[in-house]
Amino acid sequence: MTRHALEQVTDFGDFTRGKELKDFLKQSYSNNSRKNCLSNVRVSPDGRHIHVILHAPNTPKSDLMTYDKYLRPQLVQCKKHFDLVLTRDVPIVDLIYFDQSNTDDGVTLLGIIFENGKAEFWKFSERKSGWHLLQTVDLCNSPRAKINSVCISQHFIIWCEERPSNSSSVHNVACGNFRFCICKRSFDINEGGVCLGGVKTAMHNNPRYLVISSGDIVYLLPDIKEESFISISKVFLTWSPQHEIFKILSASNGTLLIKNSTANKESDFRHLVTDCIGILSIITPPDVYSFCPTGCGDLLLLLSSGWVCIMQRDGVLRQIYKLPDNCLTNSGVQNSLNIYHDILALAVGRMMYLIDVKCGLELDRITLKKEGLLFVNCLDSHSPQMLSEAGLFVVIQTEAEAKPKASVVHSETIHSSAVLVEAVFEEACKYYQQRSLSTTKLTAEKLRTGGMFQAPISLAAIISDYLTNQTIKIAGKDASGHGKLLISLDSELKSLIVLEDIKTSMVKASENDLGSYCETLVQQEICRLLSSEMDKENLQYLNSIFHLFSTEAWQAIQAVLQLRCNGAGSLSTKAPSELWKIVLSPIQTMATFTQQKHTPANAVLPVFELLCKSMFKFQPSWLPRFLELAQQQSGTSSNSSWNYGVKESSESLPLYKRVLAIVPCIDAYQDLEVELLLCSQRPNAIMQALRILIGLGEWGRVTQVAERFCRQSPLLNKEIFTTLLCEVSQHRDLDPYLDLLWALCPEDMTVTAILNIVLKNMPSTAQSSGPFQGHTNDSQPTIGVLKPLLSKVLQRETRPRQRYADILQSPSLPPPAPPRQVKDLAMVNTELDIDQKESPPSGSQVNHM
Repeated sequence: MTRHALEQVTDFGDFTRGKELKDFLKQSYSNNSRKNCLSNVRVSPDGRHIHVILHAPNTPKSDLMTYDKYLRPQLVQCKKHFDLVLTRDVPIVDLIYFDQSNTDDGVTLLGIIFENGKAEFWKFSERKSGWHLLQTVDLCNSPRAKINSVCISQHFIIWCEERPSNSSSVHNVACGNFRFCICKRSFDINEGGVCLGGVKTAMHNNPRYLVISSGDIVYLLPDIKEESFISISKVFLTWSPQHEIFKILSASNGTLLIKNSTANKESDFRHLVTDCIGILSIITPPDVYSFCPTGCGDLLLLLSSGWVCIMQRDGVLRQIYKLPDNCLTNSGVQNSLNIYHDILALAVGRMMYLIDVKCGLELDRITLKKEGLLFVNCLDSHSPQMLSEAGLFVVIQTEAEAKPKASVVHSETIHSSAVLVEAVFEEACKYYQQRSLSTTKLTAEKLRTGGMFQAPISLAAIISDYLTNQTIKIAGKDASGHGKLLISLDSELKSLIVLEDIKTSMVKASENDLGSYCETLVQQEICRLLSSEMDKENLQYLNSIFHLFSTEAWQAIQAVLQLRCNGAGSLSTKAPSELWKIVLSPIQTMATFTQQKHTPANAVLPVFELLCKSMFKFQPSWLPRFLELAQQQSGTSSNSSWNYGVKESSESLPLYKRVLAIVPCIDAYQDLEVELLLCSQRPNAIMQALRILIGLGEWGRVTQVAERFCRQSPLLNKEIFTTLLCEVSQHRDLDPYLDLLWALCPEDMTVTAILNIVLKNMPSTAQSSGPFQGHTNDSQPTIGVLKPLLSKVLQRETRPRQRYADILQSPSLPPPAPPRQVKDLAMVNTELDIDQKESPPSGSQVNHM
């Protein structure tokens, strides 16, 4: 099995003034500003230069410290080298690195951008002993301009600058937050330095933006911490400097608007967002916690919802991975992300997640000793690189061998055989204990010494033969009894050997490898337990595993059940149905738990409750989706769940009640409770969720639930409508939703029934003055409120019934005429008449009816 680990590349010992850098990072971590200790650190694309921007507090001064790694260290010893150490009275905005892939080795071109619009270009060369200043230029045209952020995109330098207004009019004061503009200048690199083109303004009157380059696309992210217009922070822009195309995007909807400014040459931000001002008032996208360009036109986003997404260059937002819900709760946690070919690395606090970008599968987790900053090294762009106070690290792949080699097995034959013999005695002891009528507990020691059972000795000989002749296998018809026994025991013996090998490896493992071995061991044990009969002993053992190794058990459950969360938030599984039968097995003891507020902490939980409790701890947002998935696997039909009045036994306890039983203090998680009740698709649960929402006063969600479930069952429709009509009778909070509520009125509801419900639930203060008389209390319903409903129901009642229309309608053709009858025919009353009628005389004619 492939595992990942961090390998230290350097401890800064091969960098100039490396000890000073290490001390600075260590001191920054110890200060209160720990969250931003790495925000001012820059690493060059080749990983050979580390720059630290220092801003002096309460002063405009800033320092730049540079630490370099020479490819030929002897040059540093033989010649005097020049470090790039600056102290300026103007703040440094950022650094830009120019692509020098076509030049000779050891050459780096760096641009230092200052807030006042100045730019210094420096060149590093080992042959010339370090850093040398090439030139100083004015990047901006206006001497009063202030640069806020800067980046480099292909052959353009792009920045966001502030242009103070010359007028103090009311209009300019109101638009003070839109005093920035986006500018660009083309450049060419020659032997003398950097040759700049003219300044071109791409957009006017925009808010403060951070410009981020990703390939040929530039992203404009609002600087939210100084932005007073909340609606503007909901969106960000992309801009193609070559084609002058702007796109307005959001972190929830993707592309909102596309504008081509080629004809106008310059764009105005306020005119640009006018076309989508309506959607800005209704969207509520999550906040952007962190971001990183991919270099190919896409942008990685870490959102406050816990999702890691990619905003693609075509404007499509693709969700990749959902972090556990408790990862981003601490605002002081350092987070960093980057992409390396098909692997996404995400460091949150002291945990690094490795995710497959193509499918969103979590490949591995690495525990970090120190928080770090992820960066891409152009010389090894496929491997995640990280900087921390301890040095530079790279992620490598290691093979965690779960199966020992043959030579190892032969060298440890005595140890393995002893373990296997012990396992045989323990299994035999359990078997004979079940068959024994005695109350005395049978132990393995009694089997050994008492001569009660000789089979373990024979099996021990078989095991010894198995260990010494693993390469010899006899199969088919020619196999002897001894060979057949070996074949039947082969898989069990291998499992025992592998398990013992993992235990031995854990004892000898280092601290870094201990976590991976522990996770492997827990996963194997959980998989073994779920594949066997879940008796009381196994269930207690499974509970102890979840209690002692909660994190490893959660990871193991995701792997064993093969749980996957797609972008829409739904769960899928590829686990076999036999495994789900064990997970969802009904347990009678859970009936007592549901009568209490929550499950006791020391209770032995069934498998399903164990999984739900673990999920509630690490990923509570998955619980409703997991309940839906469990109901599908259990074969619970949505049609059969609409039956009322069915008394539920402990063995047929609904899954949603079993989930709710493990949630501690359910009153503190009412949103989760409502979701679980609705996902159950049961009428009683839906009505319970509806009453919770009514108690919380969330009328918008109340009407959504009513509209959704009224269409699925006539009985539930009537109960929901009656409940909401009672609420209408008591207050006016549902007035904005009355049109929707009246549309949900059942077909069999009459005017009399509606009036009875309203009068019965009318507040007591209104009954003294009559139900529909004027009153000063605005919370009472009036006849005007109920008039549309009563009119609709009255029209339906007076409408002619169509039930017997087919009977009352006359046919298109008249029915056939009945046979004609003779009116003067004498009625036969005597036997003689009957005889005469049956035998008429000759020559006479009698007409019969």
